[in-house]
Amino acid sequence: MIRRFYISLLFVLLSVPVMAAEVALNPNHPQQHVVVRGDTLWDISGMFLQFPWHWPDIWHVNPQIENPHLIYPGDLISLVYRDGRPVLELTRGSAAYKMSPEVREITLESAIPTIPLDAILPFLSKPRVVGEEVLVSAPYIVASSDERLISGAGDKVYARGVDEEQGKHYSIFRGGAVYTDPVTDEILGYEAIYTADAWISAMGDPATVDLRQTTREVLIGDRLLPVVEDDYAMNFIPRAPEEQLDGYIISVFDGVSQVGQYQIVVLNKGGRDKLEVGHVLSVYQAGKTVIDPVLSGREDEDYFNLHNKGKDRDASVILPDEYAGVAMIFKVFEKVSYGIVMKANRAIHVGDKVSTPE
Repeated sequence: MIRRFYISLLFVLLSVPVMAAEVALNPNHPQQHVVVRGDTLWDISGMFLQFPWHWPDIWHVNPQIENPHLIYPGDLISLVYRDGRPVLELTRGSAAYKMSPEVREITLESAIPTIPLDAILPFLSKPRVVGEEVLVSAPYIVASSDERLISGAGDKVYARGVDEEQGKHYSIFRGGAVYTDPVTDEILGYEAIYTADAWISAMGDPATVDLRQTTREVLIGDRLLPVVEDDYAMNFIPRAPEEQLDGYIISVFDGVSQVGQYQIVVLNKGGRDKLEVGHVLSVYQAGKTVIDPVLSGREDEDYFNLHNKGKDRDASVILPDEYAGVAMIFKVFEKVSYGIVMKANRAIHVGDKVSTPE
């Protein structure tokens, strides 16, 4: 069961707006906005602000409103000024009603999410990043009940290395991409590709495993990892990291070569780098390396002059990095993290840089 986790401490700290820097308003901002189903916090922030991650600097949390950090359809958000500074205030709409004769409060709408949840839900609950030692020591499928090499939902397989103390509910994975730091060559982890849900029907060596829901074929050698009921943020606040952070996109999902809006990327930074869920990072397209036509002697090269003596024909220059968009972190591991591209001004690729937004 997925349990919603909210960053309460953050909102306590935001109970009085702190303007660390002047907030840039969207020139076409409205004075008020009535929240409707389908809105996201990112979209609403973009209505009022040029940079949605400045939301914590302008959001006024009224402690008299229950759960003021959650925004529901029907709520009214107003832009007002206090001491000459812009502030966004919340007026609670009719998110609930009471039934008679007994007092029961029923929530009519769920709080709006920060970003489109359908884009990230599969990456919150299923994919994992694990160390090499986890894949090596994990239980593994050794055979199927009918000697097939490929199995699916409803089939029975056998696994070795199952620990009865780990319970009976497992997810089946196989090793995927190796995440390597492009600067230090450190192995940051291994992608564990989810293939199926499984239930141990009989313990032993080997144990008997019933395959439940499958997303792809289950193969001999696939690993079993215990199902962990993770708590993860469904609603979080977009904000810039407090410290300067620089990293790289080291992988993208779905095998695409050019990344656009709402696609998922893997970064070479994680919890050990103080990266947190909700952090927003600017993305820069890495500058290309091009041949310098003058230093290489190719500027005046023609059919009769193919080799300029004394010239380095491979002389090159690296062009400046170009701003390409914005990504928000939604899942953090120790050494890597998952981000969703919220805005893409140009094509984004593996190897492009990320950094704390200015």
